Amino acid sequence: MKRSIISGDKKTRGRPKTGVGTVIGQRWHDDALASIDEWRRKQPDLPSRAEAIRRLVELGLRGRK
Repeated sequence: MKRSIISGDKKTRGRPKTGVGTVIGQRWHDDALASIDEWRRKQPDLPSRAEAIRRLVELGLRGRK
């Protein structure tokens, strides 16, 4: 019987890790999403919706408006 080739590198299964941090899934009402989208359209770099929410949370935690 032939022996299988064994390499020193063990392959990992599944998708590679893409980010660091905790994923938080949330449901949003249409009126809240509309407000977020309106705010993000006014930003010079048009952030993604997720990035806009992160920025708004940061602003809220700093106490700015």
